[in-house]
Amino acid sequence: MMVCLCTILALSGHEPIQIFGTKLLGITPENGRKLLITVIFIVAIGIIHWILKAFINLLLRHSRRKHALFWIRQAISVLLALVTLIVVLSIWFDNPTRLATFMGLVTAGVAFALQKPISALAGYLVILRGRTFRVGDRITMGGVRGDVIDLGFTQTTIMEMGQPPDVQDAEPAVWVEARQYTGRVVTIPNSKIFDEPIFNYTREFPFLWEELRLPISYKDDRNRAEQILLDVANRNTVQIQDIGEEDLKELARRYFTVRSDVHPKVYWRLTDNWVELTVRFIARTSGVRALKDKMSREIIAAMDKAKIGIASSTYDIVGMPPINVQLAGSDKSSNGSGKQPVTYCAPSHHQ
Repeated sequence: MMVCLCTILALSGHEPIQIFGTKLLGITPENGRKLLITVIFIVAIGIIHWILKAFINLLLRHSRRKHALFWIRQAISVLLALVTLIVVLSIWFDNPTRLATFMGLVTAGVAFALQKPISALAGYLVILRGRTFRVGDRITMGGVRGDVIDLGFTQTTIMEMGQPPDVQDAEPAVWVEARQYTGRVVTIPNSKIFDEPIFNYTREFPFLWEELRLPISYKDDRNRAEQILLDVANRNTVQIQDIGEEDLKELARRYFTVRSDVHPKVYWRLTDNWVELTVRFIARTSGVRALKDKMSREIIAAMDKAKIGIASSTYDIVGMPPINVQLAGSDKSSNGSGKQPVTYCAPSHHQ
């Protein structure tokens, strides 16, 4: 093997190589040397890439700045890819004219044959340049909601999450009725950013406004129920309110946004059966289900203590029509059927 490699490196000229008197079209000693150098360079780049990744992982393994680790990895991958492209082109095309002609033909052919991969690569560049999202962000992309766990040149990998009950009918179907992991890992082409909107839950403002609805009978103390909702919401979100206030100020400084209140507030809505009290509060993007579970337990306990019931749909029967019952008997009726008609009138009940 080494003899063959040395022979290729030692040969010169542009004449095709012959084997048993047969010329191999396009295979010349010069092309052989270029191919060998290209392979050696690509292998060397791969080894360098592996060493750099291992060094970065070792250096930042105890660091909590996962985003910094992600961007360092991306920068290394992009830089080495550019170096590889430039060096390979320099090896094979020492004439600028030939390079321009080759690039024109290759670009046209590749653009036609690889439209989707090229769109995915363009989407990757837009994601990085446009700061659409990064690893660790919670997004909805291509109809999938979840946390971004990896970002490649052509695909984004998402750890899928479930859907709240209000949007359970949305595609794709999930069985977890909350924003918690389903266990499915989904890969989505980066080109989706050109076709659909990307919902980012954590990029600029890592908080959400959440709501809890509570039906209260018209006969109960609605003001007391409202105060219970406010007390529970304030007690569980006081620290989040302080942090959210600062982030809102930063968001207003960077973008044209409408000022919102981060403090809990209760809204009333009248229905045919009850008064619906809705408490609106701010929550972190993660841990919403646990927060609402804790609040619900405290609300129920406080409502029981205040002797305030939660309304539900009930129906009162105010009357029944006469019921005609046919009884079988031994006596023959006038119609000869052997059955005697009996009419039963149910008493009417009024509210």
